[in-house]
Amino acid sequence: MLITPINILALVFAYLIGSIPTSVWLGKFYHGIDIREHGSGNAGATNTFRIFGKKLGIIVLIVDILKGWIAVKLFYVLYESGQSVDELFNLKIRLGICALLGHVFPIYVGFKGGKGVATALGVCLTLVPWTTLGASIVFISVYKISKFVSLGSISASISMPIIYFTLGHIFHYEHFSFSIFIILVCISVLILILHLENIKRLLKGEELKATNRGN
Repeated sequence: MLITPINILALVFAYLIGSIPTSVWLGKFYHGIDIREHGSGNAGATNTFRIFGKKLGIIVLIVDILKGWIAVKLFYVLYESGQSVDELFNLKIRLGICALLGHVFPIYVGFKGGKGVATALGVCLTLVPWTTLGASIVFISVYKISKFVSLGSISASISMPIIYFTLGHIFHYEHFSFSIFIILVCISVLILILHLENIKRLLKGEELKATNRGN
């Protein structure tokens, strides 16, 4: 990627977009509480559904997805004829990474954010839509069977690089890029790390379901 002022500003802007703490701000505005102090303590859509209900949960989910989608779509606004196709594609990847890091480590609320699943979904929708569709099917299937959003998220994140490799490298159904494959592996690892406490609770039988309330 060419190091230009506009590209650097774009990466910063993508991080700031990702940093928007949707659930924290909406929870404080409508209910006067910090969602990170209730339920699972996570500033994401699942805990929003659990603490504030369906209406606010849906809003948070949509906005968090849009954060990733909009950050990568900056690519179209920033198109410069002097950059190659590969450079522009790499810029899209970096924009998505910055948005995801912003969601997990939001500058506006002390760098304590969500686990990045919804924002990662928005990023991946712009980069690998068919792979994202496949992972979404995995999420829905696992969630319907287990009733655990965390387990669905973990399963979907693990499936992303596998589905992408299968669709792109083996069946050539989706354009395959080794860089994207590595990024998907890194996203999967990040989401797994962020869900370590969930994994421990799942193994102990103590994990909260989407509709459960608890601390």
